[in-house]
Amino acid sequence: MTDIWSFLLQTLTASGAAVLLLALKAMFRDKLSPRWQFAAWGVLAILLLLPAGRGGRYVLLNWPFYVELLRSALTGEYGALAHITAPIPLPALRVPRSLEEWLFALYVLGVVFFLVRYIVGYVRLRLALRAGRPAAESVQAVAEEYGLPACPAIEAEGLSSAFICGVFRPVLALPAGVRTDEKVILHELLHLKYRDAAWGLVICLFRCLHWCNPLLWYCADRAGNDLESLCDQRVLERLEGEDRRDYGRILLSMADEKYARAPGTSAMANGGRNIRRRIEAIARFKKYPAGMGLVSGCILLVLAVFLTVGARAEVPGLGAVNVPAQMARARTTPCTTYAGAIDTYAKAVLCHRTDYRAMCAPLSEQNQLAESYHTAPMWTREAMGMHESYSIDSSLGYQFRNLVRVDEDTYEGLLTLALNYAPEGAGDSDYIWLAVQPLRAELEGERWVVIPQGEFQAFQALYWKSWPSSCDQMPAWEYEARSGDFILRLRRQTTSAVDSYEQEGNQLFGTRLVFGTTPLPNGSFDTQYYQHLEAEYTGSPEDKGKYTSLGAASRPIWGEVKRPELEPLAPPEQNPDATDWTGSSNQGDFWSNTTLEGDWENPVFLGGGGSTVGRAPFGRPSAYAVDFYINGQRREKLTLLPVEGEGND
Repeated sequence: MTDIWSFLLQTLTASGAAVLLLALKAMFRDKLSPRWQFAAWGVLAILLLLPAGRGGRYVLLNWPFYVELLRSALTGEYGALAHITAPIPLPALRVPRSLEEWLFALYVLGVVFFLVRYIVGYVRLRLALRAGRPAAESVQAVAEEYGLPACPAIEAEGLSSAFICGVFRPVLALPAGVRTDEKVILHELLHLKYRDAAWGLVICLFRCLHWCNPLLWYCADRAGNDLESLCDQRVLERLEGEDRRDYGRILLSMADEKYARAPGTSAMANGGRNIRRRIEAIARFKKYPAGMGLVSGCILLVLAVFLTVGARAEVPGLGAVNVPAQMARARTTPCTTYAGAIDTYAKAVLCHRTDYRAMCAPLSEQNQLAESYHTAPMWTREAMGMHESYSIDSSLGYQFRNLVRVDEDTYEGLLTLALNYAPEGAGDSDYIWLAVQPLRAELEGERWVVIPQGEFQAFQALYWKSWPSSCDQMPAWEYEARSGDFILRLRRQTTSAVDSYEQEGNQLFGTRLVFGTTPLPNGSFDTQYYQHLEAEYTGSPEDKGKYTSLGAASRPIWGEVKRPELEPLAPPEQNPDATDWTGSSNQGDFWSNTTLEGDWENPVFLGGGGSTVGRAPFGRPSAYAVDFYINGQRREKLTLLPVEGEGND
């Protein structure tokens, strides 16, 4: 926790779970044994240890949203998010410069104060025990009678009750000059066996971290009392007859207000205010059926999963435009995948939604987005880096082309949108026009953000009202090599999108697939690639006649690996007499042979193909291995290298 807002998020998340736990414990007070009553607090402990709001998830209520809404309303600040890396305060080592920083400093001082208070109390107790003397009572006899571990026993002045002190080198502290009942010693030896002093230490730590939350202090009291009730249960299971009935009376003598809640001791809940609940629990004592343990365990497991996993924040919907609320909901709905961030950005452009853009915008841009939202809720073409004459056809959705991984936390590519008509100055056209913008997706903390790398540019495609798998007019990864009179050029393009199509209609009138414009911030890409190889003849026209066929076998090379050896080019087995053939594999290999007749067209298509990301790598190969064939004979083993320029940088 690095500021007051992250502390609020952490403590409110735990408070919501605490209310639910208290309600359930009250409902099942007579149904759950003390073992499971205490175990239920383990769920709250897990929540207190886990950073709240991770991955945009929340518990019961959307606490990240309410915290960010409060921040925006009080400070007008949108360029930050409550981000929790650890459930402990991590203050900046500088003088506070704002009211928020002073409040957080006050909280940190409170944590330090209570830590010091507990440490001083523990040290005082240890010094008091050091001044004591070995106990004359036989603790070992009680331990042997009940088969329990023993520890050194010390008699000290000023104690009103026995308790275990210490986690690693425990001692049994006994009141001096008073004979301690064997049942009390049994109680404390059971604390020793189950290391309950360590649980007391954990409870004290949580008290310090959430010292200003009275609800969590109350839960700490209840947890300590449940720990004592559990120990009482273990005692009663070992006693019989009159000893059981006498245990409640003896319990009254165990109240110790002086050292109650001392860390590292079993005196955590021995205060008199808790004795009543413990006596009530003793009055209800019964041996719970074995089957109840399984039922209780299942209940707690379901509860733990529900509270620790939480719910994922929903994409903000249209409604009354309240800028702080809409921006808070957008900023607390993080994009957890790079594909989800790109999908969200694309749909922000398609729908002109500023709040969609806020979901995937860097924090440094949030204040500017909020300011523009105050002026107009719609995200303008100017803000997108798009010419005002561009009219987007949202029914076709988008494609993300040439996706490449720059490093572990960065991806780049080209966002491609379809235009309804030719842009201004381009003239009439029967073909589809595409608006293309280079983008970068990178990880910012726990959320993926999108950063445009330039403005939208228009490209003319070859097909009307459909997405072309390959578009020669658009940037592509190009590779090239020369062999004699020929230059071999290979172009590779990839297209990616998050599946956003939904069924519209009904069984009576039929259904159809339509593109859904709601962002999918946790989505993943379906990616396809397309590649094709051509041979351009650069020799003299008089020599064209000596070439009767051209062929090629190709394989992409990924990374710094040795050039692979390709199998000899041969007609397919099902048609061994064929002179023309082509084929490809799911791994990116392709091969072909083309017969040349007369004044054949230049360049010559030498093969290609495509596949999906599930069957072939989606990025940019480092090179291509190509075996080039002329007139049925292998002419040369080539390595096609990237061509410098747009699309290959």
